[in-house]
Amino acid sequence: MGSVYGKVVFITGGAAGVGAEVARRLHRKGAKLVLTDVDAAALDATAATLGDDVLTVVADVRDLSSMQAAADAAVERFGGIDVVMANAGIATYGSVLQVDPEAFKRLLDINVLGVFHTVRATLPSVLDRRGYVLIVSSLAAYTAAPGLAPYNASKAAVEHFANALRLEVGYRGVDVGSAHMSWIDTAMVRDSKSDLSTFAEMLTKLPWPISKTTSVDKCGEAFVAGIEGRKTRVNCPGWVGALRWLRPLLATRIGEVPVAKFVPDLLPRMDAEVAALGRSSSAQAEQFSKG
Repeated sequence: MGSVYGKVVFITGGAAGVGAEVARRLHRKGAKLVLTDVDAAALDATAATLGDDVLTVVADVRDLSSMQAAADAAVERFGGIDVVMANAGIATYGSVLQVDPEAFKRLLDINVLGVFHTVRATLPSVLDRRGYVLIVSSLAAYTAAPGLAPYNASKAAVEHFANALRLEVGYRGVDVGSAHMSWIDTAMVRDSKSDLSTFAEMLTKLPWPISKTTSVDKCGEAFVAGIEGRKTRVNCPGWVGALRWLRPLLATRIGEVPVAKFVPDLLPRMDAEVAALGRSSSAQAEQFSKG
């Protein structure tokens, strides 16, 4: 794709975090933006910092009709869609025995069905323009962490969704990539640390460099480079890509040893914190995605 100047980029979860950072970087390069989110106030605030050639749509990725309306508005405003970044996502707290089943379902609705709805609604226009789709997966697709089974499952699912989609649309001139990041300094990670001392403790116990946290700025830089290069995989930081090749080993008894050794002590304490908290996701996720 090269230059994104004049290209129309559709981003879900565009109000804050990585979505907003990518939007800012692309806008400086001359891209036209369509930003969707469920947080209307944050969406307006981000758009206000960008200026012209920005369309904001309050839309819930769990609702296909809502995403279709957003895609239709993008086409009406800008004539089509060149790039889609399926970025919206949440996390949950607690083990499989502790996590609220409704929170688990809500996460799958947002993180997995939300990706499908985003792609389904925008793909006809992306096909017309022989564009690019970036599915935001995670390091969690390559290696698991205790207390995060729903999130791990969702990110593995959308990675494979991206792989299948690439086979379906590649011959029609559309490229598809998946993005894999380590812990990013977003509200999701900060809220998890604030809500659960055991979550912050777990990060310190994970093997290096998996324990490292990356800035939103670095992540945005990597994503924009991935979009410009129509990359099949975007890894941030770069070492995350090595874990894709180590994935078979990491899922063996030997590969699990570094994490498994601290689970008997940490996981029961994490579950106790989740029970005392009275919710299985951040207050912000509960506010905007419950019901």
